[in-house]
This record gives sequence, structure tokens and C-alpha cells, in this order.
Amino acid sequence: MMIKHLHTLIKHAHTNMRLLITGICIVTGLTACRQPRIFTPGELWLDNNGTHINAHGGGMLYCNGKYYWYGEHKIEGSAGNVANVGFHCYSSKDLCRWTDEGIVLKVEPEGSHSDIEKGAIMERPKVIYNKKTNKYVMWFHLEPKGIGYSGARSGLAVADAPTGPFTYVKSLRPNAGYLPANYTDELKSVPVSAKQQYSGGGLPQHPDSLNIVMRDYENGQMARDMTLFVDDDNKAYHIYASEDNSTLHIALLSDDYLSHTGTYFRLFTGRFMEAPAMFRRNGKYYLIMSGCTGWAPNAGRSAVAESIFGTWKELENPFRGNDADLSFHSQSTYILPVEGKHTQFIYMGDRWMPGNAIDGRYIWLPMRFEGDQPVIEWKDRWEL
Repeated sequence: MMIKHLHTLIKHAHTNMRLLITGICIVTGLTACRQPRIFTPGELWLDNNGTHINAHGGGMLYCNGKYYWYGEHKIEGSAGNVANVGFHCYSSKDLCRWTDEGIVLKVEPEGSHSDIEKGAIMERPKVIYNKKTNKYVMWFHLEPKGIGYSGARSGLAVADAPTGPFTYVKSLRPNAGYLPANYTDELKSVPVSAKQQYSGGGLPQHPDSLNIVMRDYENGQMARDMTLFVDDDNKAYHIYASEDNSTLHIALLSDDYLSHTGTYFRLFTGRFMEAPAMFRRNGKYYLIMSGCTGWAPNAGRSAVAESIFGTWKELENPFRGNDADLSFHSQSTYILPVEGKHTQFIYMGDRWMPGNAIDGRYIWLPMRFEGDQPVIEWKDRWEL
């Protein structure tokens, strides 16, 4: 009887060893990533502690053989739509199994009067590495506590390691005292008639007829949904929804990535595009974006250019199939070039749950191309 029991134990040990060797995820409920490099979008995605990954509106950094995923840490209920904890970081070598690296930028206590006081709006953190300064630089969308989305500011934090801790530096509106490089003399002479700020999906008039750029000239341009992009020459760019969300700006950052240079361009004037995600493929620049409908999903947008400052050509909705007009109930946050696979890109999107923010799900899908047109199709399960 004891010998039979011993044989059974050995058999089970061999089976478990094979599971470990093949890397199959055997943690109960680890459904969004069933085994290394196999993804099931929209399902719960658990970290090494068995907890649903909490990194919404995220961005990705690849460094020293690891991916680092930064995002908004949400709490339960609608209270999770503002910052209560800070920005979370996870690390992975295979894009599937993620290790919790903790909160890398914490909110300040209530009553501190800090820009990042608990209750502020802190969204879409993106981190890039500066080779000259050996610093990790984070930019994010910031709305100081109690003013809704009227602040339209950008926050900056820095760290000595990808897992932080990040030190908050400042907030600002970009490019104060500078005009866009493609702002014509004719536009400069238009009387400023936009006395108040708007948000969402419309303005009473076209932004050029309101001259929102000149309205915000002294204090800096509005910056809400944003991303960062580092080009092959190590120049970094800040891409953000501006002019009451009506127009996208692409702005060149300083060599240390800690400030703006005053060089920036306006794109898609009056098209109301947000949630920008930029990447480069075969020498061309691409953008994936969404329309402006608050937390509700809408049809995606895409565009291509030969150079980063344009001229940009708007393409079609990149989503194909059922619910393509709702971007599969997601909104873009980042396009991830897969390391070592120069032709493979992953669409990273968020499925927002404003009624219970912590339950937001992640929609990661492979991207293919038809000429210049990016195409994203729904897959219940896919392998990298």
C-alpha cells in the first residue's frame, strides 16, 4: 500500500514538473493569460499574488530584458475614478506572467495641498528612459483635486530605477508662451472668443474660429489624454489632447525629457481625438486614437505619416468585426512593439468600468496591416 502511494506521489511530481517546465499557468482563475504568451482579452488577469492586475490607462517600458507595465491603481466603486493610491507597476519577461512591483508614485495625503493629493485625477502614466541622464521619466495627465477636468495639466516624476520610487517634480500646461509651428499668421489674427473651457465631444464653434490656442498662449496649452514616444534618434515627444479636446498636439521634449522645447504641431483640428497611442513601423509613424465620449466606448481612429510632425493622413477605424464601432468596448492606451519581433505590435486597450473602477479589464489584441492600414480583430484567445 505504501509502495503504491509512493508511486502515485512520484507520478504527480513528474506531472507537476512537466507543467512547470512548459510554463502552463496553473493558478486557479488566471484566465486572461492561460500560459506564456497566450492571451484571453477581457478576462480577469491575475498577478503573481493571484490579484487582478491594477494598472489602468497603462504604458509599457522595456528595459534590461523585462517589460514594465505602469498604470492607474483603482479602488472599488465610482470613487476609484479619482486617484486614491497612485500609479502601480508590474514586471514581466514574457508579457503574460506579471510580478507586482508595488506603487511607484504615491498620492500625497489629504490636506497636503499637493498637486497629487489624494482625490486628484491622475491618468495614463507613461515612462521613458533617458540614456544621457540615466533617469526614468514619467509624464501623466493631472487634474488637481476638486476642479474636475478644467486643469488639463501634465505631471512629471523621475526615478533612478524602473520600479521607482518616482519623485514628483511639477505640473504644468505645455509650451506656455509658444505657438504651434504650423499656426498660420491668419489664425493668429483671429479674435479670441473662447472665454470658457469645454470638454467631451463638442464645441459651440470650430476651435480655429474661437482661437483657443491664443486663449491659452500665456498659461500653456491644455493637455488631457496623453502618451510619450521616443524615436530612433532618442528624441522624445509628448502627444496629448488639447484645445478643449478638439485638437491633438505633438510636442518635442528637451534632451533630458523634463520639459518642453516650444516646438509643437497641431493635428486633426476639430476632430476631437483622445487616448493617443503612437508607434513606428517600416519608417512610418502611426497613431491609434479614440473619439471623445467620456467613459463610453466609440469607434477607433488611426493615422499615418512619413515624419512625426506630419503631414498626417487619417485612415479608417482600425477595428474590424462585431462591435468594431465600439472598439470592442475598449479605448486605446498604448501600442506595444514586441521585443525581438519587429513586425509584431500589440494593441493595449482599457475596458472602463466607471461604476466599479477596480473591475476595469484589459483588451490586448494583435495588430496586422493592410498596406498602411492597421487592423485589429477580436480574438477570444490568441498566441504571441
